[in-house]
Amino acid sequence: MYDFTTCEKLLKLAQKHDTSLSEIVIRYECAISDNSRNKIIDEMKNRAKVMKNAINKSMKDPEISVSGMTGESTKRMKKFFSRKKKNLLLSEVSYKAMMYAIATGETNASMGCIVAFPTAGASGVIPGAFFATQEKLKCSDKKLIEAMFTASGIGLTIAENATLAGSKGGCQAEIGSAVAMAAAGLTEMRGGTPEQCMHAAALGLKNLLGLTCDPVGGMVEVPCVKRGGLAATFAISASDLAMSGVESFIPIDEVIDAMGKIGRLLSPKLRETALGGLAVSKTAMKTTKKLGIKIVNNF
Repeated sequence: MYDFTTCEKLLKLAQKHDTSLSEIVIRYECAISDNSRNKIIDEMKNRAKVMKNAINKSMKDPEISVSGMTGESTKRMKKFFSRKKKNLLLSEVSYKAMMYAIATGETNASMGCIVAFPTAGASGVIPGAFFATQEKLKCSDKKLIEAMFTASGIGLTIAENATLAGSKGGCQAEIGSAVAMAAAGLTEMRGGTPEQCMHAAALGLKNLLGLTCDPVGGMVEVPCVKRGGLAATFAISASDLAMSGVESFIPIDEVIDAMGKIGRLLSPKLRETALGGLAVSKTAMKTTKKLGIKIVNNF
């Protein structure tokens, strides 16, 4: 009854039942899992706690990754924010979103516990955007959890019709998907309509079509961590556009379809193999050699 495989079907269900996207996703989860509504919501609450803990870990106890490539950005950003936030060009909520997203990425890089939402490489975007927005708007935990369900619904349709894997679609499939998911969730959290949520997702994903996956040494650190921080601000921007009445000319399902096709057109060297892009820059090659990492070229 609540099955959907596209954003259009998800939207139509919300319209038919005169409810939110998150409510449809919750009902869908109940139907396919045979679990009670309370259990499903409790499971999402647990994931929110893991996200919050991932942020706090790097904010309170930063740790340098084994490679030495990441681990100091959160500390520097926190120091800057506490001493010189008057010098910010971004809004405080956007800066916090960026900082929280990078904190999550640095926790992941130091082998900490994160939620792969939708992937480990893109794990910072949603918690960064969501928790910064929750603080700004003083939203309830209930609103935050609902936003996570909405984000999950968008992620499900992307997985069904394209891919969430950088190895198949490049980083547009990871960071791009995370931005689409976060933009939709933020828009519902702020009181946006289901239609506005879909426009936010489309606007966010369109901005990142063609993004390559080019991790230095094949590790989820550079450029992944800081890319996630900047992407969290993209999600906020997409939500702002949608809330102001701006619509995506191309529907979200067509954007997802385009993303899948672009991913298949990308050279394998630009899809998480560390054989192209930033991964073969002079500095990256020097670092890879120093770490003793051998990248195999099968293409």
